[in-house]
Amino acid sequence: MKTIHKAKKVPTAEQLAQMADRGENISQHFTNHGKMMPAIRRVNVDFAENMLKELDGLVREMNVSRQAVIKSILRQGLDQHYLAKKKRSHLAAH
Repeated sequence: MKTIHKAKKVPTAEQLAQMADRGENISQHFTNHGKMMPAIRRVNVDFAENMLKELDGLVREMNVSRQAVIKSILRQGLDQHYLAKKKRSHLAAH
């Protein structure tokens, strides 16, 4: 007969916060591995109806969320901006 091991229950962030508020030692739940993520801020963006229709068409085509499409397109635009800016400064230096 196989022995079944119970998975160790990992507390949620909220549970950890409550434990810390009670003064409990929660250090055992941290490994110091991984990456610290910056805080996420929610913003509102207004889109013209035509642009929103295009965006939603892309969402259906890519089969991902509207938010994911907006983030990926914005990331590409920012990357292109920084590359162009770097190229302009490099050309101006020569």
